[in-house]
Amino acid sequence: MPTLLKNKWFLLSIMALTWGSSFILIKKSLLVFNPFQIGAFRVALSGLILASLGIPAMRKMPKKDLLWVILAGFFGNFLPMFLFPIAQTKVSSSLAGIINSLEPIFVLMLGFLIFRIKSKPTQVMGAFIGFLGAATLLYFSEVSTQESQIGFTLLMVFASASYALSALIIKLKLQHVKSIQVSSSVFTFWMIPSLIILLFTDFFNVSFSSEALEALGYLSFLSIFGTAIGIILFYKLIQDTSAVFASTVSYLLPIVAVIWGVIDGEQFNFYYLLGAILILIGIYLIREKKKKPIVTVR
Repeated sequence: MPTLLKNKWFLLSIMALTWGSSFILIKKSLLVFNPFQIGAFRVALSGLILASLGIPAMRKMPKKDLLWVILAGFFGNFLPMFLFPIAQTKVSSSLAGIINSLEPIFVLMLGFLIFRIKSKPTQVMGAFIGFLGAATLLYFSEVSTQESQIGFTLLMVFASASYALSALIIKLKLQHVKSIQVSSSVFTFWMIPSLIILLFTDFFNVSFSSEALEALGYLSFLSIFGTAIGIILFYKLIQDTSAVFASTVSYLLPIVAVIWGVIDGEQFNFYYLLGAILILIGIYLIREKKKKPIVTVR
């Protein structure tokens, strides 16, 4: 197992399976819990699991590193945990998985805009094609009542950009900190705000029927494997490779999400397929090539 954990393709596959399944787990959790309960529970439970590692790590961490850890946690482990469940009250889990695949494109764009990372012309073209795919999804994403759900889809686009910013911070500002220290510190810090949110959402007053217990099971599995363990592996992959390579989990993630959605009876129309193909073409054009890095820091 230690050898497998050093294999970037193994880590990428595991994350695709766990994160690709997270959207259907969110959907099942929404049958009982509201988006704020789901987001807060995920972060709070992950924080409780990792606090024994996170508290000592935070105490030893320089203030400058701690600030970057807090920022990375907000954009990668706190804010998106609420944005995706809110969006999924109106959009399908399949569409959520496809939209989340925009992350590598945002890594490229935000890397240039904020951290001045150079890009090749093919990468710029890839970003343009990827956003064309996202625009296709935004335009044709409608609920069965023909009411536009563009606002909720935009929430997922914003969440993907938030993930990308966190990945860049981890790679460029926290490369020297071990992945387990970063991930445990992130969840330990944001555990407190999450517990406060849970208190104000009446989570602890929910009547736990058999349906509620089933939803809690989905939510707990999502929190432990999709959040706590998944983030540790993701941070390790970023530090072992690059933010661009790690974010290419988005190649596989929408495939897993769509398969689960179809199994659960969700509709998957031509425009979803077209948008997904355009996004994946964009990701392919900005991919990281062996022995010839496609991004360099000025």
